[in-house]
Amino acid sequence: MSDTFHTPVSVDPRLLEVLVCPVTRGKLTLDRKTGELVSRGAKLAYPIRDGVPIMLPEEARTLD
Repeated sequence: MSDTFHTPVSVDPRLLEVLVCPVTRGKLTLDRKTGELVSRGAKLAYPIRDGVPIMLPEEARTLD
């Protein structure tokens, strides 16, 4: 039996409508596969932990 299991990322759609990138103030898109909110303008991916978006630039992953 594996210790790892994946649960679907779930974020309230109304929350997604009001959240913006803290760096660019631009739109974010939900990447369900990685469980992140992506800011293409800032080239950052913000993690979602336990259904809560972590909107801190220092917690974000840099995109290529």
